[in-house]
Amino acid sequence: MIRHVVMFTWKPEATEEQREAVAAGLAELPGAIPQIRRYEYGPGMNPGNKDFVLVADFAGPEDFVVYRDHPAHRAFIERCVEPIAEDLARAQYRLPG
Repeated sequence: MIRHVVMFTWKPEATEEQREAVAAGLAELPGAIPQIRRYEYGPGMNPGNKDFVLVADFAGPEDFVVYRDHPAHRAFIERCVEPIAEDLARAQYRLPG
């Protein structure tokens, strides 16, 4: 099992509507990309930390690559994330077991 984690920092001028569009767009992706096993996300809670976090699980590296390169995922990033992201931190790792 592969875990994918993304931590987002929004630009100061990002609007509430734009931030909500990120969550709405993420909600659509599991229906479009069946390789997603687990998909959780939400706003950060502590000032000074990241603004938003996504955690996704995939059966293996091949399924992650399908997700990473999927047209629905790429379109979502271009439409919702890139306009408001100041910084993104991404990591993938293999879960034990």
